[in-house]
Amino acid sequence: MSKFEMKEYEEKYCREWKHAFESDPKEGVDKFYINVAYPYPSGAMHVGHGRTYIAPDVIARYKRMQGRHVLFPMAFHVTGSPVIGISKRIARGDEKTIKLYRDLYRVPQDVLNRFVEPTEIVKYFSDEYERVMSSCGLSIDWRRRFTTVYPQYSKFIEWQYKHLYEQNRVRKGAHPVKFCPQCDNPVGDHDLLEGEKAEIVKYTLVMFSWGEYKVPCATLRPETTYGVTNLWVNPKVTYKKVLLDGEKWILSPEAAHKLSLQEHEVKEEGEISGADLVDQKMSHHMCGSVPVLPAEFVDPDMATGIVMSVPAHAPFDYIALRDLQKQGKYTDIQPIALISVPGFGQFPAKDAVERSGIADQNDPGMETLTQEVYSAEFSSGKMFPQYGGKPVKIAREEFAEIMREKYGSIIMYDFDNHNVMCRCGSRVFVKILKDQWFLQYSDEAWKKQIHEQLNKVELVPPEVRTEFERTIDWLKDWACSRRIGLGTRMPFDKNWLVEPLSDSTIYMAFYTIAHKLLQIEPEKLTPEVFDYVYRGEGSPDKLPIPKETAEDLRKEFLYWYPYDFRFSAKDLISNHLTFQLFHHKALFPENLQPKGMVVFGMGLLEGAKMSSSKGNVFLLEDAVRDLGADTVRMFLVGSAEPWQDFDWRRELVAATKKQIERFYTLVTESNDASGSYDIDKWLISRLQERIKKTDEALQLFQTRQALQEAYFGIDSDLKWYRRRLPEGVTGSAVLKEVNSVWIRLLAPFIPFTCQNLWEFTGNSGNIAFAQWPTA
Repeated sequence: MSKFEMKEYEEKYCREWKHAFESDPKEGVDKFYINVAYPYPSGAMHVGHGRTYIAPDVIARYKRMQGRHVLFPMAFHVTGSPVIGISKRIARGDEKTIKLYRDLYRVPQDVLNRFVEPTEIVKYFSDEYERVMSSCGLSIDWRRRFTTVYPQYSKFIEWQYKHLYEQNRVRKGAHPVKFCPQCDNPVGDHDLLEGEKAEIVKYTLVMFSWGEYKVPCATLRPETTYGVTNLWVNPKVTYKKVLLDGEKWILSPEAAHKLSLQEHEVKEEGEISGADLVDQKMSHHMCGSVPVLPAEFVDPDMATGIVMSVPAHAPFDYIALRDLQKQGKYTDIQPIALISVPGFGQFPAKDAVERSGIADQNDPGMETLTQEVYSAEFSSGKMFPQYGGKPVKIAREEFAEIMREKYGSIIMYDFDNHNVMCRCGSRVFVKILKDQWFLQYSDEAWKKQIHEQLNKVELVPPEVRTEFERTIDWLKDWACSRRIGLGTRMPFDKNWLVEPLSDSTIYMAFYTIAHKLLQIEPEKLTPEVFDYVYRGEGSPDKLPIPKETAEDLRKEFLYWYPYDFRFSAKDLISNHLTFQLFHHKALFPENLQPKGMVVFGMGLLEGAKMSSSKGNVFLLEDAVRDLGADTVRMFLVGSAEPWQDFDWRRELVAATKKQIERFYTLVTESNDASGSYDIDKWLISRLQERIKKTDEALQLFQTRQALQEAYFGIDSDLKWYRRRLPEGVTGSAVLKEVNSVWIRLLAPFIPFTCQNLWEFTGNSGNIAFAQWPTA
């Protein structure tokens, strides 16, 4: 089977299957509703995206062959400011962005010229996504396609937020958020070019005194202040003298700017070099007077740029002080122990460093070592009696409160990773926003409901349940509105738009009737229409749409909902996947809650993380063109289970293509075999076992294990079988039965090849609707 032949029949079946998977309710037929996180069409699809959509397609095809009536829809998420940022960078001639779109994504120049308009980016890549997804054989009902800026979808979002507002689940407040000064807008992970995983950290500023100045040191461990032996400053940094809320402070320039975004009035008054601060004495009520020591490892962009040193309990501080003392400096400074920790001696930091064998502070293992000590002290540490004697996990907040009330400490917010960039190209900071709309995920009663609901959800793999539980526990109020971007305006405050993660929590319900809603004039989609369709409230006689239409919408929604399984990435557990549980619980009754979720692992390219912005991707369109859609499909779902990380390696992908060619050859060359032999019974027995194990694996969403049985297992059995046939004989009539089963078992994985062989072996119709083999 040549590449040309494979490509030829893939294109043929793509045309034939264009409308094959359009699904309307069938009375008396069990449905299976599967969906996957819709993509943000701001760039070309790569093979990592391919796995995201091909894995659920395998399950959709499997369920369809089992006789289930399957719905597999798709749409495009364009809410927010990412495409606006891209558009701005292109408009101002940003060469890196233009090169990415021109050279990697191969956008024609005349089209690229139009990308100065954000909607042109959305339109171009939405169409490209549909074309590439179809070329991969995805069995999608494309009638239901929409984008999140369609007016009908906006009406749906308005309805959702009307109810959340009435339930007091969305309220105004002041909270720290990720903020882009250039866009003058809060931003979410979807809006970021870099730093998507950065978390907002809450520091306590310990206020040391130096003459008339306050010198703030940021800490996550205020309970260790009694153990401070010195401060660290970077002698190469020029610090700022500022008037902050009327008080004289010394801190890094970066810290001054950050605090100005957090409801503080900051006025610059002068400068002082870090070198001039070295050997000065700073004082605090808890630790007395301590010297300032030089340390070039101090990052002026991390918190305040001045660090308090607790060498008894912080490995970095211990080893930095030790290095100075080896030079004969500051030998009079000794660690001060505060916390007893099982498994450690008097000075946990010293013990940890000596046990690890780490020689200096530049060792990459220092970060891990630090986290080990901090974690041990927090989970099982206890303050010495003279410092209160309480467990660290209790003492920490008590110390923070005492320091705020008695010693002038304040809170400062910063990222755990300061390399956070908006898609517009500007740096993102933490800002405290006033009069911003927040979803009340901190509500304990709501959290309790979600914990209870989660117990009823099937999670794949099961071990992610702990991460869901943890997310529900630590979720705080979420900034759900933005000033600029694409999307829907808050129905109760038109000055704000609903942000991207907050308008994508229940769109799975919109899918069920999207193709019909898109035919209705938006102004007729009132809250009362959605109340009837989605909640069964009110009367269909009193709506601005015909009664028959309303009843039809309600009927179709109830046929498909709730969804059976949702596929999404592991990194969305901490936001989207958990958010949607909250919103479903707030809006739908018990019988319409999500039933199951499958969580994906990450994608690698030749061992390195895929990144479009860094050019480390292999485009899905290129993979399909060069290797064939079935090759891509088989590798992506066969090289790892969906929840495991996969690694796209060209040599292994090429080997997959040869495996498909072998399968094609074995079937086409054996279908006319005749006669019978005693060994045939053994082969049928083995085939029954392969059917059973393939079925068991797919029931558990184990696509890799299923392929091991359905392809490699049967291939191995055939080799064993042929070695035991009489000399010169390659098979018997039993191979027709084997081939029929083999083709159907592999149809969910490599549908194009299997459709071709299905017809070659004398069958008609779409193999996607053929009966799944039974053992």
